[in-house]
Amino acid sequence: MDITGVVAIISVFGLVPLIVFLVHRHKERQALIERGLDMSHLVGDKKCSTLQSLKYGILLIGLAIGILIGNILDAYTGLNEEVSYFSMIFLFGGLALLIFYTLAKKHKEEVK
Repeated sequence: MDITGVVAIISVFGLVPLIVFLVHRHKERQALIERGLDMSHLVGDKKCSTLQSLKYGILLIGLAIGILIGNILDAYTGLNEEVSYFSMIFLFGGLALLIFYTLAKKHKEEVK
């Protein structure tokens, strides 16, 4: 499976908007600093960033498990390579997000 083309497309369509966003954000923050305005609304909430880190961590673990199971299905069953990989990536990625949802819901109930 040659993924050079996929990586090139993701790089172009992923990195260019990211660089534009970061440059724009830097200019915006510089303008706020020069005017002496309050920047507290730009700084994220610690609790929110912890949950975001947890969400992305669980999602990446789910995607990795999906890739592993997709490889196993590709090697030991008659499934098509693309079908085995993509179905398992989406399945375990979705399960990971559901797991995060239940954990975040429990956390929210504990905080109340």
